[in-house]
Amino acid sequence: MGRVTSRRRVVRIVDGAVARPMDTLTAEEPLEIRVAGRPLVITMRTPGDDFDLAAGFLVSEGVVRRADEIAGIRYCAGATEDGSNTYNVVDVVLARGVTPPDPSLERNFYTTSSCGICGKASLDAVRTSTAWSVAEDPVRIDPDLLTALPDQLREAQRVFDRTGGLHAAGLFTADGRLLCLREDVGRHNAVDKVVGWALRTGRLPLRGTLLMVSGRASFELVQKAVMAGVPALAAVSAPSSLAADLAADAGLTLIGFLRGSSMNVYAGAHRLDLPDPAALAA
Repeated sequence: MGRVTSRRRVVRIVDGAVARPMDTLTAEEPLEIRVAGRPLVITMRTPGDDFDLAAGFLVSEGVVRRADEIAGIRYCAGATEDGSNTYNVVDVVLARGVTPPDPSLERNFYTTSSCGICGKASLDAVRTSTAWSVAEDPVRIDPDLLTALPDQLREAQRVFDRTGGLHAAGLFTADGRLLCLREDVGRHNAVDKVVGWALRTGRLPLRGTLLMVSGRASFELVQKAVMAGVPALAAVSAPSSLAADLAADAGLTLIGFLRGSSMNVYAGAHRLDLPDPAALAA
């Protein structure tokens, strides 16, 4: 689908000089996710990898854990009055015996591209129980390897180069090999697309991996990592206090402000190969 970007003429002013060049913008369109024909959520996203997005969202909500729990995903025609297919509505068919989402998960039919948990009734509703314990993951992480990940993530962002307006989520092995990268106008969508890819390729739980995200690390991104069995999450910006609390509770390693040779470790520092382990107890 060629709807990831769009072109728009702008008025550009540089040192008083005025020009009217064409600019490339990141596409943002609504995606309605249905389960068995019933609307569950609408999220604002960048078109592309929509089936991964839908699958990853259901993993994050604890609805599915394995690829065979989804019988099929399809775009829905008839989403407009003339019956045309907008490719903005997907319907997920769960396998027989899989419990459908609780109606309480419905988020007033709308989430923004910057906040994936708007409409949640309470914090308890977000603290979904996970099928896998990330606290038990023995993976070790080299801090020197971590410092190279932001550049790797940036170099792999093809659409960002044209627009400057996309978040990215990259899944790496413990030795720094990029397994999957997804871009989206919403960082929670980018993570769901990675998780959905992992589900659909039979890779869950994602033991021994590290999730790198552009921007900040919110509570929901930590939750999505935990739900997918990812033991470590790194971000180029700050985490929220609630994200750090959840990471500590779940046993996830949470790293923020990963820039150049510096970083802050907010939880799970025991996984990092540090020269002076005694400093962790200080």
